[in-house]
Amino acid sequence: MLRPWATTLWVMLVLLCRAVAQYSSDLCNWRGSGLSHETHRRDVEQVYLRCSQGSLQWLYPTGAIIVNLRPNMEPSLGRMADVHVCIKPQTSSQGSHVYLEHEGDLRLLLSDKDQAQGAVRCFRMKEGVLFVEAIPQTDISRKITAFQYELVPSQGPGAHMYPYLHQGSVTCKPCSDQEVLMAVCTSDFAGSGVFRDVTPGTNKHPVVAVTLHRLFHQKSGLFAWGGARGRGWSGRVNVRAPCVVHPGEHEYLLTGSVHFGEAWLGCAPLYKDFLKLYAEALNAGTNPCHINTN
Repeated sequence: MLRPWATTLWVMLVLLCRAVAQYSSDLCNWRGSGLSHETHRRDVEQVYLRCSQGSLQWLYPTGAIIVNLRPNMEPSLGRMADVHVCIKPQTSSQGSHVYLEHEGDLRLLLSDKDQAQGAVRCFRMKEGVLFVEAIPQTDISRKITAFQYELVPSQGPGAHMYPYLHQGSVTCKPCSDQEVLMAVCTSDFAGSGVFRDVTPGTNKHPVVAVTLHRLFHQKSGLFAWGGARGRGWSGRVNVRAPCVVHPGEHEYLLTGSVHFGEAWLGCAPLYKDFLKLYAEALNAGTNPCHINTN
């Protein structure tokens, strides 16, 4: 396993370092440059990010940075212990190793070579902070370390659908009636449409092309107008393995979430079954939200 150089000295610096120049334009994203302390290559800078998702970009990395993820909320200690942090490096990211630091102990999360794979790594927030160490080199002009991060609870509504947690215990049981009704209201996207082509995706997750005839709502412009003959919205969704979808003419309610800019399929019953369930909820006065199903 790779270990940082002069680990003992690093730990002492971690304990003594002060929060120096910050380059963030907001509380969610940080952008900085190692050139600000190139002559002090053992400097350690503190970075504080206070959102549930965002990004980091470290140009010309030298020395090290400690990334403290402290969302602007005050949950109980027990709930905070259940929060996971997931990071996804850009495939062009290079120039450093990413560790998890806790009480002076360093555990490697992503080596410099691992980052080119774009693999997602997750850990519990209580396990420590991110320690990003630059690789000593003579030419730093072409090196940029960059990754996105997300905070996600390990329990609660929709937690079981998060694609990067519970990897070994994924099941594809149909959503309950209540889960379907909540999904159409609270998911990052919801609409009705058909599955088209299925292609292999990264990390063994299949990717499915879809055409939506109705789009109730969406986040981040995932689906673009101009689907089949210009009468729908087209896009692509990831499906958690080992779940299977069946391309064809059957129309489904499609709901799901967005992680690191990609759509992931959630509850997806046949649309005719959803319409019946939705009408029953309307008549009983128990539907959580109103949508136009016409």
